[in-house]
Amino acid sequence: MDADAAAARFLDSPALADGTRRAYRVDVGEFCRWLESRGTPLDDVDIRVLVDYVGHLGSARRGRGKLAPATIARKLAAVRAFLRHSLGAARVPDARLAPRRGRRLPDAPRRTDVDKELASLEGEGPLRLRNRALVELVYSAGLRSAEAVGLDLVDVDFEQELVHVRSGKGGKDRVVPLGEEAADWIAQYLRDARPALARGANDALFLSTTGRRLDTSTLRRLAPHPHRLRHAFATHLLEGGADLRTIQELLGHSSLSTTQVYSHVDARRLRKVYDSAHPRS
Repeated sequence: MDADAAAARFLDSPALADGTRRAYRVDVGEFCRWLESRGTPLDDVDIRVLVDYVGHLGSARRGRGKLAPATIARKLAAVRAFLRHSLGAARVPDARLAPRRGRRLPDAPRRTDVDKELASLEGEGPLRLRNRALVELVYSAGLRSAEAVGLDLVDVDFEQELVHVRSGKGGKDRVVPLGEEAADWIAQYLRDARPALARGANDALFLSTTGRRLDTSTLRRLAPHPHRLRHAFATHLLEGGADLRTIQELLGHSSLSTTQVYSHVDARRLRKVYDSAHPRS
């Protein structure tokens, strides 16, 4: 089996999201070139070959230092997905091969920083109004970038004050509350800005200047690190008293262990409560 041809078929799979496809193209291409350099056919890839590749990644350098464990894990995940598609799931071992990653706490901006970021988007014209409504909703509902630009008009329920997130990460649907501030900005956008951007029948909530569905690159230009707003959403809810199970549901995490990265915030809040309430604190 030709590795490059198999990689092309894998990357053309409609099951891959566009962002995933772009990331996988680099990582799978590197793996195919590594196989070619050592004369290993794709059909011969097994656990020993994967162990050798992890060793190769561990000795590779980017800039001045070695690849970070998180980078190695990401590259290996892409290779596993490629091999499952090309060779079948039975040929891809589940054994942990990548180095253990250090536990990194989310970098969440403070409330005042979020307020300043949102205020900087204010201005005249349809695009400024669209931009403020979009970023306001990302923070208000804790949305991923792809989830925000993927919303349709029918997904915002003003009467029930809800946002329906359809086919989120892992293909899961969920419902999150629509905050009053976000609802107000979206209503203004729908009334005063979207009609000027619309070109024909397009059900997308957020439109580009050409009348098409907005893409994630536009959101990244408005908020260079939009995922930090998702972290802020979770962190600020926890600081306000929400529990981790509730945050798990709102973020759409399939496992509570994913949400528990925010537990340091919860512990800090509990310490403040303890210090102010306990007679022996």
